[in-house]
Amino acid sequence: MTSFTHVDLDIDGDIATIRLNRPEKKNALSPEMHRNMHQAIDEIEARKGVKVVVVTGTGDAFCGGMDLELCFLEPFNEPERFDASNQLAVSWSRRLKFISAVTIAKVNGWCFGHGFQLAGMCDIVIAAEEATFGLSEINFGIFPGGGTMWIAAHNMGRKQALYYALTGETFTGKEAVALGMATRAVPRSELDETVDKIAQSLAKKNVHALASTKQVYESAVELDFPKSIDMELAKLYELSYLSENEWIRLGLEQFKRRAYRPGLESYKTDAGKES
Repeated sequence: MTSFTHVDLDIDGDIATIRLNRPEKKNALSPEMHRNMHQAIDEIEARKGVKVVVVTGTGDAFCGGMDLELCFLEPFNEPERFDASNQLAVSWSRRLKFISAVTIAKVNGWCFGHGFQLAGMCDIVIAAEEATFGLSEINFGIFPGGGTMWIAAHNMGRKQALYYALTGETFTGKEAVALGMATRAVPRSELDETVDKIAQSLAKKNVHALASTKQVYESAVELDFPKSIDMELAKLYELSYLSENEWIRLGLEQFKRRAYRPGLESYKTDAGKES
């Protein structure tokens, strides 16, 4: 494990875990934590082959959002410092959003502001049923910004996103599933086991197939159907090249021999592992 000032990073084989560690402040993001997030992503990217990145928080919070005093109030009269703090936040957010590994937000508790954005930008969100989500910016006179409104608009329906952004009301992890902000909600006592099981399952998949699936999805939502067909075929040929046609050499050959059931499990790689 690598410990930065307020962020811990653990890389175990194909799975990396980023843990926000400032529980006394509900893991609210300070300028130092923004730097820590860049450092954690640097290490993950340097370790080629990481397939899954789990993001979670210490204590009873996932992330309480930005530290309002350190990020906004304190540097307000120093425009360059104020902007630098915001740029630190949005720059690591961009990097995590487009990282090739599959990202899983393990929302263990309070999830507000930039924490709401952090959860929403992840590919999969597993929340404790007891977790609390909220867009509280309206309560101190602004709107969700820095990408947070984009997250609400692209995960929730219009009426629901506007309702929670305008009222500042909260919703639970269980409600987050119906609203589109979470993939699944489980009792907090089952959260670690559930996320571990999903992460281990993903770690058995082909690393190029995982990355390509993310890329194809992001492109498909922006394209019309004929253009998406062309893009998807092109990405399939690219994937076949990068993986040395593993899906045909191993996957389909094993299926031909009825060695596995593709609807329920993965094929075995050359090393004898599932993929």
